[in-house]
Amino acid sequence: LKLSIKPTIAIMHPKSLICTLLSLLPATLAWDSPDYSGFTRLWQDNFAGASGTGVNEGNWNIITNLRVNNEIQDYTTSRSNLQISGGGTVQIVPQKDASGRWTSGRIESRYTFTPAAGRITVAEGQIRFGDNAIANKKGIWPAFWILGNSIRNGVNWPRCGELDILETVNGQLIGYGTVHCDILPGGACNEPNGIGGAIGIPDQGWHNWRIQWDRRSNNWQTETITWYRDGQQFHQISGARIGSEGIWNTLARAPLFFILNVAVGGNWPGNPDGATIGGWGSMMETAYVAVYQSQ
Repeated sequence: LKLSIKPTIAIMHPKSLICTLLSLLPATLAWDSPDYSGFTRLWQDNFAGASGTGVNEGNWNIITNLRVNNEIQDYTTSRSNLQISGGGTVQIVPQKDASGRWTSGRIESRYTFTPAAGRITVAEGQIRFGDNAIANKKGIWPAFWILGNSIRNGVNWPRCGELDILETVNGQLIGYGTVHCDILPGGACNEPNGIGGAIGIPDQGWHNWRIQWDRRSNNWQTETITWYRDGQQFHQISGARIGSEGIWNTLARAPLFFILNVAVGGNWPGNPDGATIGGWGSMMETAYVAVYQSQ
């Protein structure tokens, strides 16, 4: 039996309305994640706090001293790279200093969740990008993604499992959703490429990015993971496509955690060029991250 899964809790957020609402928020008020009929919110961070303060370190680990994929940035704890906006958002800002060194921010949630058997589990965020022109974003690589918590306990990548909810490179208005798993090279997820889908992004403004696990069948082969932008499906995988219950378990039946970061350079986007500009115009801004479960 092959399940045909339609968006269960799709919601559209007109960009102009959201931007107006955000501009009216008091300086330290958070932008709460929405309520969805038939779903219970399990966790959220709405990035409350005064402008220029740090993220809630009870919710997030601030990552430094890490480079992967031949990236060139240094992740720091500096407020110039990572700060609460004061309008209920977190801003991750790549910066280039006078010596040509790039710095940026990366946070990883302390919170973990496991998609529940017999339920739909949803993880989502509301994200926008800085308004630098595409020509000025070569090498900029923002991402909202998930790793299997087993990587924190010694399991190597990609065996730990990875689900990229949103990635985009070089300022291109294309959002990518990808799954990584099993072994490198090759394996069930065709590493290092992974199994991915893509969708156009209307603009650099606010959009909802969601990943949804449907475990209602309680059969690993027919369970699915589905990606959405603003409620529009753009990618889906099933246990049957992965082809191994053990590998599927790392993606849909084991603890997972969130990552928000903006990388600079690396294997996919390539390095910045002379036209690349850092600062707010190349940032990724997130209004909330939340997890829901069907009732």
